Amino acid sequence: MAVDQREAAKAIHAFLRALGRDPDGDPELRDTPARVAEAWATDLIDGYEIDVGQLLQSESSPTPADSQGLIALRGLVVATVCPHHLLPARGTGTVVYLPGPLITGLGTLARLVDAFSHRLTLQEGIGAAVARSLVHHLSARGAACKLSMSHTCLTSRGQRQDRALVETIALAGTFEHPGPDRDFALSALSDQG
Repeated sequence: MAVDQREAAKAIHAFLRALGRDPDGDPELRDTPARVAEAWATDLIDGYEIDVGQLLQSESSPTPADSQGLIALRGLVVATVCPHHLLPARGTGTVVYLPGPLITGLGTLARLVDAFSHRLTLQEGIGAAVARSLVHHLSARGAACKLSMSHTCLTSRGQRQDRALVETIALAGTFEHPGPDRDFALSALSDQG
C-alpha cells in the first residue's frame, strides 16, 4: 500500500489537535503535519519500497575462489520504529555470512539492513529477515545478524530504563545447526575487534 502523504498530514494534524495542540494556532506546529508525513514516507518506512531480492541479486557477483571465508560487517547504524508504540529505536548491527556461489558488496549489506529496519517491525524480525535473505537470495551457506539497540519505548516511558540495550542474534542456514560453522559465526559476532 502506497503512502498518501496528504492524508498522513491530515491525520497528524488531527492527532495534534486531539492532544490539545492546535497546529493552526501555534507557529511552531503549523508545518509539522506535512514535515512528519514526509519524514515517515521518505525516511522511517521507506524500506517497504525496496525489493530485497532484486537488491541482492542485482548487486551480487560470483564468489572468487580465494574468498570462501566468513565475511563480517560491523558497526552498521540501525534506526527503526517499533510497531507497538511508533517510537524510535537506534543502535548498531553486525552482519556475518559464509558465502555460497555469490557474494555482494558491503554497501549492499548496509542497504539490506536499512531495507528491513525502515519498516514497522520488531528488532528480532529485522535480524531474522536479513539473515534469511542472504541465505535465500545469495545462497549463502550461513548468515547471521546481531543487533544491539536502545528502544525509546523502554528508555523514555514505562520503566524508563535509559541504559537498557536490547541484543538479538538471528541465525540462518548452516549457522542454525550446532557445529563448527555456528561456533565460528557466534565467535565472529561476539568479537569486538
